Amino acid sequence: MYSHITLHRGLDLNLQGKVEQGAEAGSMVMPSIIAICPDDFPGLTPKVVVKAGDHVEAGQPLMIDKNREEIKIVSPVNGTVGEIVRGERRKILRVTVTPDASANTQAATSGKGAADATAVKAALMNSGLWAMMRQLPYDIIPESDAVPANIFITTFDSAPLAPDMHTAVSGKAAEIKAGIKALLTQTAGSLYISVRDIAKTEPLLGNDLKDNQRVTVAEISGKHPAGLPSIQAANLAPVNKGESVWMLDIITLARIGDMILNGRCDWSTEVALTGSEVKTPHMIRTVNGAAIEPLIAGSLKDNDHNTRIISGNVLTGINVGADGFLRFPYRQITVIPEGDDVDEFMGWASMSPNKMSQNRSFISRLFGKKLFAPDARINGGRRAMIMSEQYEKVLPMDIMAEYLIKAIISRNIEQMEALGIYEVTPADFALCEYVDPSKLELQKIVREGLDYLRKELS
Repeated sequence: MYSHITLHRGLDLNLQGKVEQGAEAGSMVMPSIIAICPDDFPGLTPKVVVKAGDHVEAGQPLMIDKNREEIKIVSPVNGTVGEIVRGERRKILRVTVTPDASANTQAATSGKGAADATAVKAALMNSGLWAMMRQLPYDIIPESDAVPANIFITTFDSAPLAPDMHTAVSGKAAEIKAGIKALLTQTAGSLYISVRDIAKTEPLLGNDLKDNQRVTVAEISGKHPAGLPSIQAANLAPVNKGESVWMLDIITLARIGDMILNGRCDWSTEVALTGSEVKTPHMIRTVNGAAIEPLIAGSLKDNDHNTRIISGNVLTGINVGADGFLRFPYRQITVIPEGDDVDEFMGWASMSPNKMSQNRSFISRLFGKKLFAPDARINGGRRAMIMSEQYEKVLPMDIMAEYLIKAIISRNIEQMEALGIYEVTPADFALCEYVDPSKLELQKIVREGLDYLRKELS
């Protein structure tokens, strides 16, 4: 089945440093070290099952969930376990692996030919692909006993400077069809595939989906955050209390299909190196969790100011620095000016046409599609929450976002439920955080609220 939805709220940030449409990655860049960080997998209570010096194969578990031992986080390469880095209260920050000379990123799995619900679920958990999906409510790795009401797959990323997902799955129509068939065994409901352009995506999906009443291909028009599966779910089939839904992207879907068809899982990835501080934005083929330094070597502009290196996009990414690692979902690196050495006349109130803002009082709004190179400053400090109704302008969901944030801060579970917390993820509030005159850390607030609610109701 086909449908079309136009989202009338949202905001696209016009930034410098986007990779050209259709650009392909070059040869594999294999780093000298990779790292897997448990914080990238919300809902996981990590237990390390390897020790420093152990040799591991691609697809071998590095960590399991203490409470659900069938859920595994696996190594993306053959190699030797390096450090198990811990923080305060012995919290596991990351597990590092030094790749072997062979640098194999393909892992054999026992999922080949899995057809029924039990076999597919076991294959997803054993291969590590289960941890690549997310569940609503709570935006966590799906519960091991979860039966989703519906499953949502996004085929595009609308975030600033995000690469085209179609490049990563080019030529994988058979794997995508096999992945769809496998996921349909996990739900009695529907599978929704959200696309930006049906004509572009249809060759990957095949004509046989047209007559499948349990598969809906939804063409989504609108600005960011239109590419987030949680936003798509809220506009296609909102999750109700007592239900759960799963969310994933088409890259993970292709990996699931590869496992079903060929009994393997390839943990290599294509990453976009983007941002105004990059000489020539381009695609890089590497491996999940790769060290950042070899990926950006020789690619940054020779400027005399400090830069911020972000794993991800400017709205939801993590500031990792040159000595950091790729973080899940392993698709993008963004490099922008730090801004800590800027001496600007009038500061945030500058009338410069290079000052980016969604507010119409800024001169830059007269320049239409002008591309900007903002730095990492937030241009303000902590202050009282202002009920400005700005969130609703960029959040295409049928919720009262400001009141939900207040309910989360006050830990009022009844109001949180009534205001729609089961439908949201922290990423949904990234644009709200950008336009927020109060400068609140909204994504952090939502993440803590979801964790609190899950703990209280478990």
